[in-house]
Amino acid sequence: MTTGSKYSYHSRMSTRFSFAFPSLTLLLVSHLTLAGRAAEEPAQTGAAPSRYEYRQEHDPNGLGKFYLGREIAQVMGHQAADWLERPERETEERPELLLQALKLKPGDAVADLGAGTGYYSWRMAKLVGARGLVYAVDIQQEMLDLLAKKMAERKITNVKGVLGTLTDPKLPANSVDLVLMVDVYHEFDHPYEMMQAICKALKPAGRVVLVEFRAEDPTVPIKQVHKMTEAQVRKELSAHPLEWVETIATLPWQHIFILKKKLGC
Repeated sequence: MTTGSKYSYHSRMSTRFSFAFPSLTLLLVSHLTLAGRAAEEPAQTGAAPSRYEYRQEHDPNGLGKFYLGREIAQVMGHQAADWLERPERETEERPELLLQALKLKPGDAVADLGAGTGYYSWRMAKLVGARGLVYAVDIQQEMLDLLAKKMAERKITNVKGVLGTLTDPKLPANSVDLVLMVDVYHEFDHPYEMMQAICKALKPAGRVVLVEFRAEDPTVPIKQVHKMTEAQVRKELSAHPLEWVETIATLPWQHIFILKKKLGC
């Protein structure tokens, strides 16, 4: 999610979205976010080098901050939340296919990280039923306010909004059966620390599901920093107590990566 849409400049949809340099309002949001990042940057002990690299020359849609060779993308401000609810999303992403792949059961506790307006939160809430719970996590209170309004409109009562931070989703330890991240992981300001916290929130053998636009496919009309290859995802998540389950390629433009928490972790 960016300070506009994620569509690349050559997308047939580009006339509907702004791809120019962000407006003054979004620049102010960006500066506030950068201030937050500085405040939340994990302290380095001794002479230990940072796991992140900063470059002056970088993609204008990225932060200039790199993790294991990948530039971290800008996060979408709540001002562009309507992009999350665009009608084209049904055909571009086929949410029903993703929901089938999740194999949710009644009573499951799941987390929707980077929930935004709750596009997937309410869908998962129906699948887990009244005995289940969806933690809808976002780092912007404005997004959570929009989400709460939409849940009320749909009369969904088993979605709980959670205000996370740049390094922690603020989920209870050993509390969730599944964590879903749809086009979100590539925007994590501190991916290593966030995944550490996610793993702690998972129940034994709990699952992590990442959905990312395929960087291997140049025809996917999404800005480059908002796409990831399977090889990069594997490289970054290998640092955590997770084992790869499968990669599913049934979606038009995105990979579904499924991992589970290793036993004994």
